[in-house]
Amino acid sequence: MSELAEAVSAWVGRPIPYKNLSGSEYKHALTQAGLPAPFVELFVAIDVSIARGDLDSSSRDLHALIGRDTHTLRDVLAGLPNP
Repeated sequence: MSELAEAVSAWVGRPIPYKNLSGSEYKHALTQAGLPAPFVELFVAIDVSIARGDLDSSSRDLHALIGRDTHTLRDVLAGLPNP
C-alpha cells in the first residue's frame, strides 16, 4: 500500500500519507468505523494475507486470460488526466 500511496502522490502532485496498521490496529479502526464484525474479520484477513505477500506473483496467467499486456499502476495513472 505504500507503493500505491507513492504512485498516487506522484500523480496528484501532493503527498498522500499512508500509515501501515497492524492487524489489530486495522481491526480496531474498522470496528470504530462501525463495520459489522464479519466484514471486519474478512477485511483484516485479506489485509494480513496481502501483507504476507500472498498476491505477489510473476505469473503471466492474467495476460493470457485477457489477451493483452497488463500495466503497472504508474502506467495507468500516467494515462489519466491529472486531478
